Amino acid sequence: MLGEKEIEDSSYYGVHTQRAMENFNISGKPMHCELIRALAIVKKAAAMANGEAGLLEERLERAICAACNDVLSGRLDNQFVVDCMQGGAGTSANMNMNEVLANRAIELLGGSKGDYSVVHPLDHVNMSQSTNDVFPTAVRIAAIRLLSPVSGLFAELQTALQQKEEEFATVLKVGRTQLQDAVPVTLGQEFGAWAQAVARDRWRLYKAEERLRQINLGGTAVGTGLNAERKYIFSAAEKLRALTGIGLARAEYMMDITQNNDVFVEVSGLLKAAAVNLSKIASDLRLLSSGPRAGIGEIRLPEAQAGSSIMPGKVNPVIPEAVNQIAFQIMGNDLAITLAAQSGQLELNAFLPVIARNLFEMLDLLRNGIRIFIDKCIKGIEADTARCSLLLEGSLSLATALSGYIGYEKATLVAKRCAVENRGVRELIMEERLIEEEKLDLILSAYGMTKPGIPGKKG
Repeated sequence: MLGEKEIEDSSYYGVHTQRAMENFNISGKPMHCELIRALAIVKKAAAMANGEAGLLEERLERAICAACNDVLSGRLDNQFVVDCMQGGAGTSANMNMNEVLANRAIELLGGSKGDYSVVHPLDHVNMSQSTNDVFPTAVRIAAIRLLSPVSGLFAELQTALQQKEEEFATVLKVGRTQLQDAVPVTLGQEFGAWAQAVARDRWRLYKAEERLRQINLGGTAVGTGLNAERKYIFSAAEKLRALTGIGLARAEYMMDITQNNDVFVEVSGLLKAAAVNLSKIASDLRLLSSGPRAGIGEIRLPEAQAGSSIMPGKVNPVIPEAVNQIAFQIMGNDLAITLAAQSGQLELNAFLPVIARNLFEMLDLLRNGIRIFIDKCIKGIEADTARCSLLLEGSLSLATALSGYIGYEKATLVAKRCAVENRGVRELIMEERLIEEEKLDLILSAYGMTKPGIPGKKG
């Protein structure tokens, strides 16, 4: 109907893939390697289920499964050439896989590529299937496989931050709210707060896998299972669960999974939340390390590379800057996923390819970015204890502890006088004899102000 196309003899893909290459020369990026593997494993499970149901000859089943194994080994990666950005709800990706598997299976059976009388891409490789149940199932499998190491890296980041929390537990410094001096804290407490935020992300992402386990394989075109025998439908899910080692479950209402992609919005939202926390930590590290002479300078970040082509000796916080940029990209990807998921109509969402592309990129960015953040930044952070002490002693933050003894108004006047006269809080209190020296020592204990309670009071 669409005419013929010339295909190179060395290619395992066919005319449907060739047309997709011509139609969708968009991003220049092929399908994600995990999606290719996931599509192959879905096809293998389908072939095994069709064979078990007596729908596919045993020799064809074996040949298709062997071809799937070749794809899973990575030997045929260069044959998956369709752009990750494509129309058709993933049809081009599915047909690329069907054609590669068919032609490789034909070879294994002693035939010539393109002789679809031996193994047909649709009649045999795609038997009992539709793009609309194959592609969503594969996207879920790929997402789970990419999500697991990201969750593990968040656990590693949490540990790295907690180690710094312990290392800096006795380093007193000025706490800041709205970028103004607040009350004393320890540097360890700041790292501990970041660790808690990361811990929440780790747990949320660990649990997110469960949301991706429902699949619609066997639902075919719209989730009703048309042209798929019941024996195949139940067997395919079992085969896929065994092949992947993932606790996949056939959805009770497959039409829901076929048309609704809110699960990807949910997972994307969790990734965005994690990116928000990472960006906050990265920005805080850049502030605390600013200087080295004219900024806050309470911590020193590991030096990664020269920071300027014109300013000698300048070293920039390039690793936190990279983490910030990763976070910005992830937030943008989340919006794209949200728009694509809400734009589906009726029985199918045609925009799953862009959802998959953005979701996989988010997971790749986090996996690579967190690894660099831990190894090239967090582990090597040092405290400038002298700088922390200098800023604390010169700040007005100690005045907060006085309000419980001399009242808010008097404490405010003390703080204002200290600021105008460039004097310390302790010095002024002693001069005005507002509090006895022994009592003042207890009140102005910076360590005391980093714990619950009123400084200087027992119980």
